[in-house]
Amino acid sequence: MRIMMADQGQEWKEIVVDFADWMKGDLKATCVFGQLPKLEDGGFALYQSNAILRHLGRNHDAYGKDGKEAALIDMMCDGVEDLRLKYVKMIYQEYDTGKDVYIKDLPNHLDKFEAVMAKNKTGFLVGDKPSFADYSLFEVLLNHLVLCSSCLDTFPSLKSFVEKMSARPKIKTFLDSEAYKKLPINGNGKQ
Repeated sequence: MRIMMADQGQEWKEIVVDFADWMKGDLKATCVFGQLPKLEDGGFALYQSNAILRHLGRNHDAYGKDGKEAALIDMMCDGVEDLRLKYVKMIYQEYDTGKDVYIKDLPNHLDKFEAVMAKNKTGFLVGDKPSFADYSLFEVLLNHLVLCSSCLDTFPSLKSFVEKMSARPKIKTFLDSEAYKKLPINGNGKQ
């Protein structure tokens, strides 16, 4: 979300909630599903990462040019979420025993995105400009590059995609910022 908002030239105020405050339960009780993130825009509040991404996509012309592209973008976002959930499970539940297995199996997940990206030939998952699914994939790939710096070496389209997205001026500025660098990749410190 942050990368997408940065690329779209949006300003935001981020409130980071520490674990101790979260465990008090007051904030958690106000969240629809008892979890963050939360996006507030005036009097409008929205929860769930992918719902927020879709909302931002609709509001910033990052949801395809028509209904078919929007459906494909939704499909790709769900595919990215599947990969993110596998990553999160490994990071939080199986890091010590499952990291090597996860990295070994990673090509079996990345190859789907590589095939879609190579077929589209625009450097994006769907259409000819970044969609909210591209921003989501980009963030997941950045996390995976920290986990295994060579994970994209056999995926030229994905490697090019990361380079292309990283070079977008507003994204580059954000990635180089202290605000981005000080954020932990994962709440448990494992990467």
